Amino acid sequence: MRLSFRPYHDRTETVTSSRQRAAVAADPHGANDRAIATWLLACCAMIFLMVLIGGITRLTESGLSITEWKPIAGILPPLSDAAWQAEFDKYKQIPEYQYVHYGMTLAEFKSIFFWEYIHRLWGRLIGIVFAVPFLWFLVRGRIRPGLWPRLAALFVLGGLQGVVGWYMVKSGLADRVDVSQYRLVAHLGLALFIYGAMLWVALGLLPQPPVAATAAKAPPAGLRHLSSLLVLMVFVTLLSGGFVAKLNAGLVYNTFPLMDGRWIPDGYAQMEPFWRNWFENIPAVQFDHRLLAMSTAAVAVLTWLAAQRLLPAATPARRAGHALLAAAALQVMLGISTLLLVVPIPLAAAHQAGAVVLLTAAIVFRHRLRAPAPARFLAADAQRSALGEHEASSVRG
Repeated sequence: MRLSFRPYHDRTETVTSSRQRAAVAADPHGANDRAIATWLLACCAMIFLMVLIGGITRLTESGLSITEWKPIAGILPPLSDAAWQAEFDKYKQIPEYQYVHYGMTLAEFKSIFFWEYIHRLWGRLIGIVFAVPFLWFLVRGRIRPGLWPRLAALFVLGGLQGVVGWYMVKSGLADRVDVSQYRLVAHLGLALFIYGAMLWVALGLLPQPPVAATAAKAPPAGLRHLSSLLVLMVFVTLLSGGFVAKLNAGLVYNTFPLMDGRWIPDGYAQMEPFWRNWFENIPAVQFDHRLLAMSTAAVAVLTWLAAQRLLPAATPARRAGHALLAAAALQVMLGISTLLLVVPIPLAAAHQAGAVVLLTAAIVFRHRLRAPAPARFLAADAQRSALGEHEASSVRG
């Protein structure tokens, strides 16, 4: 009988490749999921920056400087003196110029045009960065069944966001000197919803952090419900901040915690019907935002305390809870500082960015409270382990 021997490193490579093939067979979508998650997280980062640019655009009163919506032709800014003058002449026809910025110079117009142009250009870039990889993944068959409808829905929502943005701008071109606060908040809310939904999908595609066997069980339902409430409260508080920003409500009552020496300001309920005060009355809008912000901070602290009591130490969810508490504390400090210093633009922009950071932390924490590992991952791990032991036994034999 003829015997042949292969070097030990060759046999090791065979075992390694066998394990890799076993891992792919057990979880064939794993590499694709990670690639898609990375792409979605990049899109989330772009949306985050988009919200920040949008906030600066509003703070600098730049949002009505471009009076037309040209999705294709509008990609290029004015490139000649005549083109700049033509854009300026269009702006002169709207009420904002006639009643707020009358006498503005061309140089001043260019400064506000810049932010609105960057805002629109960045929106187009987000559309491209989402659409092109989505089509590539789809054509190559790298999107798992059941995932592509969610990605398609995100794409449709992104297109709708562009329409809502123009719908907002139109409200300030004829009968008003600014845009409708209702349309502005709808524009902001849709952006935040897209961001949150995209982040949730991306987190679901990433490999779950390893946990100890003692922690490999679903967190208490009460903590999950509390964290879901927190996400909702952060979202609603962000929307209320949109009304504050649009009505310039942060420029008055610049004391904390009292408002002009009172807990509830005079004139809170001066409008009829009563519900209008929540969206159109400056004292009420600022008071409501304060109340929502402090209530949200309190729920964040309560959630963190519950996580310390109910979650095992050194788990991903517990670490996410620490990040959540830090984000909440930072946002409270930014909000109070912005108010006391009468809304300086850099600090106001940081406050808006901090709000999105807090929303991100709340979503990540809520996602970490899901069951530690879906059945398919557990089965894949078991299959990989069994195959690895079998291959190792073969080598030893």
